[in-house]
Amino acid sequence: MSTTAEPGLRERKKAATRQALHAAAMRLAIEHGFDRVTVEAVADEAGVSRRTFSNYFGSKEEALLYGERQRITLLIEQVRARPAAETTWAALTAAAEQFYLKLGDLDPHWVAQSRLVRAQPALVAAQVQTFAALERDLSAEIAARSGDDPGSVRVKMTSAVFLASLRVGLHIWLDKPPGTNLWELVSATLAEARRGFA
Repeated sequence: MSTTAEPGLRERKKAATRQALHAAAMRLAIEHGFDRVTVEAVADEAGVSRRTFSNYFGSKEEALLYGERQRITLLIEQVRARPAAETTWAALTAAAEQFYLKLGDLDPHWVAQSRLVRAQPALVAAQVQTFAALERDLSAEIAARSGDDPGSVRVKMTSAVFLASLRVGLHIWLDKPPGTNLWELVSATLAEARRGFA
């Protein structure tokens, strides 16, 4: 048996376990309420030990927000793939449009997670930490595209405002009637933000 394929298999198994824990946290939070969910219950639901849970996530909040981290990581990858000739804000907006239009109908679990986050202070705090880490990743990508220092005010402001625009658009959408187009709202928030970053 070839050993070269083993790391790939190992990584796939780890990714599957991480996804199973996230899905279990989502199911339990939706069914019972986030406050009643414990790390032990999430581990049991996913069919793993408490120790295995700790190898993947530091808390139930982190497990529940894993899907959000995945989505923003994918968005950053789409920004990276945009043509080098595009301005930074044009690349960010185009990547966001590609991302949201590709989603089509939103995953009900994502919608449920978004509503859970708004209702739970502990999740809001965890989300801030998650976005802070992703903001650093996005800043590095913006700096690579623009040639600016990753720690410059412009780069940091651009990444922060872009991610904030996505959150604002989503929060407005959650309060709108069913059938409202999410991308149209996000596009509007990005257009407003563009005034300072075009």
